[in-house]
Amino acid sequence: MRKHAIATALAVALPAAGLSVSVAHADDVVRLGNLKFAHYGAVSYMKEVCGKYGVKVEERMFPKGPDIMPAIVAGEIDIAALASDGAISGRANGVPIVTVAGFAKGGARIVAGVDSGIKNLNDLKGKKVGVTRGGAQELLLLAELEKVGLTWSDKPGKDVQIVYLAFADLNQALAAKQIDAMCQSEPQSSQALNKKFGVEVIKPYNTAMGEPYRLLVMSEKMYTEKKDVAQRVMKCFVESTALFNKDPALAEKYVREQMFKGQISSQDFKDAMDNADYTYDVSLEHIDTTTAFMQKFGVGRMSKPPKAADWVKLDLLQKAKADLKVK
Repeated sequence: MRKHAIATALAVALPAAGLSVSVAHADDVVRLGNLKFAHYGAVSYMKEVCGKYGVKVEERMFPKGPDIMPAIVAGEIDIAALASDGAISGRANGVPIVTVAGFAKGGARIVAGVDSGIKNLNDLKGKKVGVTRGGAQELLLLAELEKVGLTWSDKPGKDVQIVYLAFADLNQALAAKQIDAMCQSEPQSSQALNKKFGVEVIKPYNTAMGEPYRLLVMSEKMYTEKKDVAQRVMKCFVESTALFNKDPALAEKYVREQMFKGQISSQDFKDAMDNADYTYDVSLEHIDTTTAFMQKFGVGRMSKPPKAADWVKLDLLQKAKADLKVK
């Protein structure tokens, strides 16, 4: 209390004496929920950029997208990076979020064990396929199985037995031959190829969903009540993404050294980003198509599938791109 009084007195007295005074303003703190994947790197890099916009980003890593939702509900996370199906499911089940940008697309492969004899999707019949429940990869896998007429269940008895595992456990399970194939994210799927225990079956982008988009979501509270902070965050996001697209060496250094602490090689990163892109945009049509696939396959357990037009708000993104002259 006494310090505040002294500071106030100085702020009044110094200008009166003809001396200038600068009052330091603390940065607005924005809490980011993120995932540890190569194509999530530009979102993570916002920590390095946002200071110039008067924003301090505090990042918290989660095992998978759906795990972020309770933290948003609890008011612990303001913005989050996650796959579109995770965001759609959250919104459908009452999590107060809006989509404000797309930040990546692609980033998935179906990979078979090197000695499995699997060369195409039809060869998955009678096999065990690992995937993470609630991630984009689950939806991509089911769409591809349906396309070739294969049935599936997490119990024996269907054409394909789905084995649900955490992202971090899929590669180990494939290497140990506990599963025959997996639908995995990047850079982990590239690691499986480069370490010679996996071979690519397909990049699962040939259904109506196309390449999956990852979404940057924001709490409705921030979007509606802190518009100025929200806009500055969006400018930071656009600049961070532009930097990664302009300077691949910067992107590689940051992702390998800061996010993965040297656990992935240069080749792993390059191969991962050959199968993914840093982006800004996403269409309402893509989100509605993804929602329809989720409803069809029962992914996300949606009580009421949301319409993209009701919760995709791209005005902050459009202004940020215009201000920074980014296409």
